[in-house]
Amino acid sequence: MDLSNTRDATEWFEVLQTSKRTQTAMMTLAPGDDTGKKAEAHEKSDQVLLMLSGKLSGTVGPETVNLKKGDVLLIRAGTPHRFRNAGRQRAVTFNVYSPPEYPPETKG
Repeated sequence: MDLSNTRDATEWFEVLQTSKRTQTAMMTLAPGDDTGKKAEAHEKSDQVLLMLSGKLSGTVGPETVNLKKGDVLLIRAGTPHRFRNAGRQRAVTFNVYSPPEYPPETKG
């Protein structure tokens, strides 16, 4: 068993758990922050992003998306994506990657 708590994440991006087939991570963006200057794509990993709090806007492939608390977004492997917090409160997401995308102890 591998138990973790989302409150344990202290960095803007942090891997919580990694197994052979799955990985969990937290992402926190302060107001005005984004995930990078360019869109990124996970070539071999699907990503499931669950909005825990705040709002994000961005692009997933050619589409524009606006996310709010409770939204769940599936980003298929190879799809470029980028997000920005244009809100007034921090945006917090819980993410699942399958298969794992990052080294197990990744902290951003």
